[in-house]
Amino acid sequence: MDTKRLDLNLLVTLETLLIERNVTKAAARLHLSQPAVSAQLNRLRQEFDDQLLIPAQRGMTPTAKAMELLDPLRQTLDQVRATVSSHRNFNPAKARLIFAIACTDYLQTAIVKPLVVELRTLAPGVRVAIRNLDLPQLEAQMARGDVDLALMTPQEAPQGLRARHLFDERYVLIGRKKHPRLREGITVAEFAELEHVVVSLEGGGFATPVDSALAALGHKRNVVLSAASFLFVPEIVSRSDFVALVPERLVRDSADKLDVMDCPFPVEGFAVGMVWHERSHGHSGQRWIRETVVSLVAHEASSRARHGSN
Repeated sequence: MDTKRLDLNLLVTLETLLIERNVTKAAARLHLSQPAVSAQLNRLRQEFDDQLLIPAQRGMTPTAKAMELLDPLRQTLDQVRATVSSHRNFNPAKARLIFAIACTDYLQTAIVKPLVVELRTLAPGVRVAIRNLDLPQLEAQMARGDVDLALMTPQEAPQGLRARHLFDERYVLIGRKKHPRLREGITVAEFAELEHVVVSLEGGGFATPVDSALAALGHKRNVVLSAASFLFVPEIVSRSDFVALVPERLVRDSADKLDVMDCPFPVEGFAVGMVWHERSHGHSGQRWIRETVVSLVAHEASSRARHGSN
């Protein structure tokens, strides 16, 4: 038998015929016409090189080979049905799933950390693999299944991928507590003279789009340190007289170590969203995790709004 050409529907028809032992009844159960079921039976006879069912006085009688096939056939089809059902009705408490997320270190802190904590409660069988975001390779990684979800600026995603906006992020100015020169209402000139830390994800850069905006105002900031990671910045700032502009969510729990304030001139923020491949779009487990991310972000925004109003 050439299994590459075998239609799974034929096996469902065979199972039904062996149970009903009547073409008319099997056709009704399968919601097919009697001629269609008869045609499928003929194909099955060719595939198995056996008559399978022989006409009898009442209905049909299975051959010895057909009776041998019944139990393994039912077990196999039941397993297929269970697999399909489990994907349609995802049970996070019982799920066993590995989920790979690609993102920057900042988004590991802002989104992945609370997500992993939530998953340990709701879906303890789900394991999360975190990968560095490699934008040129992202689409190929997702097509292979190496990455299930990317957290990033949606506008930067390859056009062939699906995307969903999560939130808009803004930059805030941070410095250590009791910094001698940092205060609310600081002027642009005073800001530029401070010792700045910048983040260069490519490594080694001492200028960012902020410097272009500052130059338009006639100032140049004093950049003394270029870091390759956002996670490094709050710690070094808290232990020195350095200052830095960082995404607000990165330092939302750092009020005990840092002063956090608005930049003295407008700085463009950025959007954060989820990006995924069409191959995983319909997977109920992955869909549930994506919706969990959305719920966590919405809950965090609601909590911040309540806190801000008190």
